Amino acid sequence: MQVDLLKYEKELYEKGYNLIAGCDEAGRGPLCGPVVAASVILPKNYQLDGLTDSKKLTEKKREKFYDIIMEDAIAVGVSVIDSKKIDEINILEASRLGMNEAVSKLKVKPDFIITDAMDLHKENVLPIIKGDAKSITIAAASVIAKVTRDHIMYELDEKYPLYELGKHKGYPTKRHIELMEKYGVLDFYRKSFKPVRDALAKKGID
Repeated sequence: MQVDLLKYEKELYEKGYNLIAGCDEAGRGPLCGPVVAASVILPKNYQLDGLTDSKKLTEKKREKFYDIIMEDAIAVGVSVIDSKKIDEINILEASRLGMNEAVSKLKVKPDFIITDAMDLHKENVLPIIKGDAKSITIAAASVIAKVTRDHIMYELDEKYPLYELGKHKGYPTKRHIELMEKYGVLDFYRKSFKPVRDALAKKGID
């Protein structure tokens, strides 16, 4: 059955909301690097064949959709929350902070915000569980967030090739944990995440 990716947007249009911002983040699970949040306002009744949750798309398709969305969107806001902030306030709050920051960076103020399951603690916000697969606006934000974060990880990969960050993007794969334990925990690692804490403990570092 075909999912209507404009279902939520249409319901909001009927209530008089026209500038609908979708929000999503990329990078909640990795052991290192930032969490990146994006907010996107698309033109009314916008459609883009094949656009869905960024995790279901190939990297090539994500890159292609990224360019199209950046060209077509009414406004795009992106926020990058680094590992130190994640350790300070926890990953859930860092993701919420990122989404709120991304909304604040939109050059056009939205009438309503829909998010991928995140309550932003403000008015006119609807969190939708698995929203990145149910709403084109959230799907667009998921692509912007994921591509932005991947590019950051590729830059880190060039600086620290031993860690193979370009392959696993910081996620806790067996190989990544082996490399982290072998070469040490770098500044951009999330010290509050258990595999990182364990790696530090093995080296006798609190």
